[in-house]
Amino acid sequence: MKEVDARGLSCPEPLMLTAEALKGASGPVKILVTEPHQKMNVEKYAKDHGKKSTASEKDGYFEVVIE
Repeated sequence: MKEVDARGLSCPEPLMLTAEALKGASGPVKILVTEPHQKMNVEKYAKDHGKKSTASEKDGYFEVVIE
């Protein structure tokens, strides 16, 4: 599984990294972000592109898996 660590980055960097990771992905992609609004943006991006996402809160950050 490809992983993108976007923790601590400012918008729109997490979204740009997510888009780049999804382009070359053949399987699920895990995105790590620190802010709730970044989690929502990544989930919306996935939905808008016909992908399914699941999110969970970890120790001080969010993990979004896009399939």
